[in-house]
Amino acid sequence: MRLNLRRFDFVLLGATLVLLVFGIAMVYSATQGVESYEDYPLRQAIYGLIGLLLLLLIAAFDYRLLTSLQWPIYVGVLAALGAVAVVGQVRGGASGWFDAGIVFIQPAEFGKVLFIIVFAQYLASRHEQIGKPQWVLGALALMGLPAALIYLQPDLGNAIVLLVIGALMLFVADLPWGYIAGAVAASVLALPVIYANLEGYMKTRIDIFLDPASDPDASFNIAQALISIGNGGVLGKGFGEGSQSQLHFLRVRYADFIFSVIAEELGFVGALFLIVLLVIVLWRLITIADQARDQFGRLLVAGVIALIMFQAIVSIGMNLGLLPVTGITLPFISYGGSSLLTLMIGLGLAQSVAMRNRKIEFD
Repeated sequence: MRLNLRRFDFVLLGATLVLLVFGIAMVYSATQGVESYEDYPLRQAIYGLIGLLLLLLIAAFDYRLLTSLQWPIYVGVLAALGAVAVVGQVRGGASGWFDAGIVFIQPAEFGKVLFIIVFAQYLASRHEQIGKPQWVLGALALMGLPAALIYLQPDLGNAIVLLVIGALMLFVADLPWGYIAGAVAASVLALPVIYANLEGYMKTRIDIFLDPASDPDASFNIAQALISIGNGGVLGKGFGEGSQSQLHFLRVRYADFIFSVIAEELGFVGALFLIVLLVIVLWRLITIADQARDQFGRLLVAGVIALIMFQAIVSIGMNLGLLPVTGITLPFISYGGSSLLTLMIGLGLAQSVAMRNRKIEFD
C-alpha cells in the first residue's frame, strides 16, 4: 500500500479541492441567517476533510485487490439497502437513512460506488463473452436488485442514477449494439407502465414538469429557481446577496437548488466557472480510464464518470426547468455527507487506477 506521486493526477486533485471550497462557501451563503442550518457549512467542511483523507488512502490501495471482494461487497450492499428500507429513518419522504447518532448515513449513496466495484469486476471477468445472453441477463439482475431496493425506500432519483451507471459501464464494456437498441426500445415501450406504477409524489413531479400551471403551489420552487437564475445576469448580485436565497423564497437551496443560488449570486460567470471545474474533473477521469492498464480499472473509472456526469446534468437541468425535480445532488457542491464521501471514494479509486496504469515496477 503506497502513494506513487509520480502518477498521481494533481490536476484532478486541484479541481476537486476548488470544488470543495466552492461548495462549502455556497452552502454557507445558502444557509446563513437560519439557526437550524447554521452548522451545515462546518459539517460540509468536515465531510470534505474526511473525504480527502479517504481519497488518499484509497489511492494508495491497489484497486486490483478489490476483484476478490466482488460478492461480499454486493451482499453487503443488498443487506444495507434492504435493512434501511425496513427500519431506516424517514427524511425527505424516504426511509433511506440510518441514524448514527451524530450523523445520518444514506446507504443508497455509498451503494452506488460499491456497485461500481462489483459491476466492473463482473463485466471485466466476462469481457470476451459479454454478448452471451446468460451474462447479459446476469448483468441486468446485478443492476436491478439494488436499484429496486433503492426505489422501495422510495428513492427514484438514486435508483435511476444506479441504472445509468450500469448502462454506461455496459456500453464501455462493448455490449453488442443489438442489446443496446433492444434495451432502448423496451424502455420506451415500458414508460406508460412505469409511470402508472410510480409513487404519487413521483407522478406529481413529472406532471408538474410537463405542465407547471397544473399545480402552482407544487411548482413554486421551480419558478423561484428560474427567477434566481434570471436575477443573476452576467456577474450576479454578489456573494450572500441573492434575494431569492437570502429572503428564503428558494426552498432546499443548500442542496437540490444550490445551482440557482450560485447563478443568482455569482451570475453566468460563476455558473460557468462551476461547469468548467466539473468538465476538468470529467476530462481527467476520461484520461485515466483511457490509460488504464486493465479492463477492470477502465470500467471502474467509467462508473465514476457516469456517477458524476449524470448527477451534474440532472441537478443543473432541474434547476433550469429542463428536467423533473429528482432530489439528486450537485456533485461536490450540494450539502450532504454521504453524497460527498461517495464522490471522494470514487475519485480515490480513479487515482488508484491512474497510479497503476503501467506494469508493476520493483524499486
